[in-house]
Amino acid sequence: MHLRLALAAALLLVLPGLAQQVAEYVSPPEELPREVAAQLIPFNHKLHVDKGVECLDCHKGAEKKRAAGLPDMKDCFVCHQTIAADSPDIQKMAMLFNGGVRLDWVRVYQTPDFVFFSHKNHVKAGLSCEQCHGPVATREVLAQEVSTNMTACMNCHKERGATTECFFCHELGQ
Repeated sequence: MHLRLALAAALLLVLPGLAQQVAEYVSPPEELPREVAAQLIPFNHKLHVDKGVECLDCHKGAEKKRAAGLPDMKDCFVCHQTIAADSPDIQKMAMLFNGGVRLDWVRVYQTPDFVFFSHKNHVKAGLSCEQCHGPVATREVLAQEVSTNMTACMNCHKERGATTECFFCHELGQ
């Protein structure tokens, strides 16, 4: 019990200095936009948005879950059973789907495993998809255009008055 109290007291002395270090943290430079490998099935965000498809139609978890999620081929075939069914890319997708092959999309934006990021919390806070992902609705092929490094996230939190405490985004152990 005394050891715990001593550790807690020591942490209280160290934490103000640690908070100052975090406030001054600057992430390594990034080269943006950062292109990613080609998707197995090309997906044109601009074309789909122009046809009235919204972010949440394909990324169904964004309002309710930590992960926004990526569409499954069965979601694509809700429309593509009849729309552009003769397109070579849609036919390729149908062949994969009917063969039981899973379509693994190449991620464009991804946080490291040690970072907790909740789409639900950010949507609830009023952030638009474009604030973190850039002008996706105008892109035929996506590249990472907006930084999601620690400095960018810390700056965004500071601008909005959100917490910048380490434990908020990082699991610091038990």
